[in-house]
Amino acid sequence: MKVKVSKEAAAELIEAAAWYEFEVPGLGDQLIEAFEQALTRLSEPHAPLVPVTGQAARLGAKRLILKRFPFSVITVANSDVITVVALAHHSRKPGYWRERTSS
Repeated sequence: MKVKVSKEAAAELIEAAAWYEFEVPGLGDQLIEAFEQALTRLSEPHAPLVPVTGQAARLGAKRLILKRFPFSVITVANSDVITVVALAHHSRKPGYWRERTSS
């Protein structure tokens, strides 16, 4: 299945990677690598996706938890494309991305 990353999710990745890189040199690159590995897993038939809750769940939103980092890759699937709508931190602004699932 094809995987597409939204502009908003890409911007969140860049912002988070810059923060990690500032804190510990090299850690930003490791976050980007974890995100890229998640994209590879998303394209596999049995990706370990977990449904989200609420209205976003009814619209088919699911998440893939990143390894080593406190982030989830939030996705919505349409026929042959999985769109990454957010890179959401586990403890900051819960659900801020929910409106992105309806577009």
